[in-house]
Amino acid sequence: MVAVALVLAAGAMQAQTQSPSLGDYARNVRKNKPETNTASRHYDNDNLPTTEPLSVVGPAPAAAGEGKTDASASDTKADTKKATDELQQKIDTQKQKLDSLSHELDLEQREYRLRAAEYYADAGNRLRNPEQWTKDEAQYKSDIDSKQKTIESSKQQLNELQEEARKAGLQPKPDGGNKDADKDANKETPKDQDSNKQ
Repeated sequence: MVAVALVLAAGAMQAQTQSPSLGDYARNVRKNKPETNTASRHYDNDNLPTTEPLSVVGPAPAAAGEGKTDASASDTKADTKKATDELQQKIDTQKQKLDSLSHELDLEQREYRLRAAEYYADAGNRLRNPEQWTKDEAQYKSDIDSKQKTIESSKQQLNELQEEARKAGLQPKPDGGNKDADKDANKETPKDQDSNKQ
């Protein structure tokens, strides 16, 4: 230890007079350092062998990780495909439900318009039985309002499913199924018709 301290002190004095680089100073210290343990070898940039091949114990890291990565990647793809298919199935089912509800609403509105036209066309019928038409008209309006609320709820659910699919990166199919729903949304409701008559 004393010898090392002396060498360091001498090197520091020499560095002050000649100002060699820090790397030269470190090499000089290592060269002058006495070997204490010859059984163990210490490798650094100066004595690292460049011609001998390096031996690696165990499997190569890339080969060991590839099998697991491929298996996990295929599992992830399968899970993603399954989730995507389920989500698409939910969207298709919701579209069919919305189409069915829109068709029912369309039929209900047509029937109401036919009955109203028939009632108002016949003056004798209006005089003979005004109470029955009032009850029928209230029932039609109630049914139509109920179906319109159900359609709005179904549209909201469909929008939520489509937003979920968009976030998952699922490309939407061409939408040809909601034409009836859009038509029904633009139709006059019985309330609108009554206000137009008045």
